[in-house]
Amino acid sequence: MFKRYIASSLLAALADTPVVLLTGARQTGKSTLVKMLAAKEHPAQYLTLDDAGVLSAAKNDPSGFLAGLNGPVILDEIQRVPELFLAIKVQVDRNRRAGRFLLTGSANVLLLPRLAETLAGRMEIITLWPLSQGEVEERIETFIDTVFAEKLPKLSAEGYKPSGLISRILKGGYPEVLQRPTLERREAWFGSYITTILQRDVRDLANIDGLTAMPRLLSILASRATSLLNFSELSRSTALPQSTLKRYIALLETIFLVQFLPAWSANLGKRLVKSPKVILADTGLMGYLLGMNQERVEQDAQWTGPLVENFVVMELRKQITWSRTRPKIFHFRAQAGQEVDVFLEDSRGRLVGIEVKSGGTVTARDAQSLRFAAEILGKKFLRGIILYNGAEVIPFGPNLHAVPIGSIFGK
Repeated sequence: MFKRYIASSLLAALADTPVVLLTGARQTGKSTLVKMLAAKEHPAQYLTLDDAGVLSAAKNDPSGFLAGLNGPVILDEIQRVPELFLAIKVQVDRNRRAGRFLLTGSANVLLLPRLAETLAGRMEIITLWPLSQGEVEERIETFIDTVFAEKLPKLSAEGYKPSGLISRILKGGYPEVLQRPTLERREAWFGSYITTILQRDVRDLANIDGLTAMPRLLSILASRATSLLNFSELSRSTALPQSTLKRYIALLETIFLVQFLPAWSANLGKRLVKSPKVILADTGLMGYLLGMNQERVEQDAQWTGPLVENFVVMELRKQITWSRTRPKIFHFRAQAGQEVDVFLEDSRGRLVGIEVKSGGTVTARDAQSLRFAAEILGKKFLRGIILYNGAEVIPFGPNLHAVPIGSIFGK
C-alpha cells in the first residue's frame, strides 16, 4: 500500500469542516485512502454508491437514507446520487459537527455548479491525483516549498538516473498500473480503464450521443498535450462542431482525464497570450493514447518534449496539494514569442518561473525566456529554474539555476 501525502490535509479538514469531499479520477486510490482513515485516524461507517442496494436506497429517499446513518460516515462515489448533496446540506445545517461526512467522487463538483453551490461554505474539496514519484519511492517531496524560500537551499537529485526518466513517464501514477510488470499488461489496463470511464462515468454525468467520438477526441488531445487549446483547430481535426467539442472536453475535464494549465497575466494587457495549455492528467495514459513505448519515444524526439513537460506539470500539481505554500500554477507566453513552461504564484504574488528541458545538457540560451520574465516582472519574480534531464546543479545567475528533473522527486 502506498502512503498518500494528501492524508494529512484530509485529516486537518475533517477536524474543522462538516463535509470533506475527496475528488479525483477513478483508480487513483480514493477508496483505499478513506478506508485506511476510517480504520484508524477517522473512525467512520463506510458505504459505497457502487453497491446496488446502497445506490437504490440513496436514490429513492436521500433524506431517509441519511437519517438512518449514525456518527461520521464515508460515502464513496457521491456523484452517482447528486440528490444527496441537498440532503447533506439539510443535515449539516441542523448539526455542523466537524467531520460528519467524508465523501469521495470521480467527478469534479466545481465543474458541476448546481452541486458545488449546494454545500458552499460547508464543504472543503481536496483532489487526489495519481501517485507522485515521491509517493512511489517513499520520498518526502518539498520542491514547491523549497523554490519559494527566500534563499534557495541546495537542490540535489541523489540517486536519480536520467536514463530512467522515460520509463517513469510511461508508467504514470495509477497504483494498479505500477503493479503490472510488462508493457502489454499495462496497455490492457489502460484500454479497459478508458472504456469503463467513457461508458459509465460520462453516461452518469451527461446523457449524450456520440460516445464513440470520445476515445478519438481523447487521443487527439493527448497529441496536443502542452500546446495551447485551440477549439477551431480541434473542431477541424475531429469533425465535431465547436459546441459539441466544448461539451465533450468539459466532460473529460470533469472526470479528471484532461486538465488545463491557465495562462498567467497581471495587468500586462494584450502583451500576453491568454489561452490555456492542454494537459493530460497522467503521462502513462498519455503514452498509451499516443501508442508510445520507450524505444519509440527515444527515437522520435517530437514526443519527448511534450511528455516530459506534461509529466513535470502534473508532478508539480500533485505536490501543490500538500505543500505549505499552495501556489497557483500557470504558464506564461508573451505575444512576442517568449514563453515560460510553468509559473508558480504564491499568496504574496511572488512568482517562480520553471522551464522544462528534456535533454541532458543546458546552455545560457535556455534561460532567455526566464530572463525576459524577470526583466518585465521585476520584484515579483523570485527566481527561475530550468529543470533538465542531467545530474548537476548549474547556476546561470543569482536567481537562476538549472537543476536535475530528479530534484523534484524528494529525498
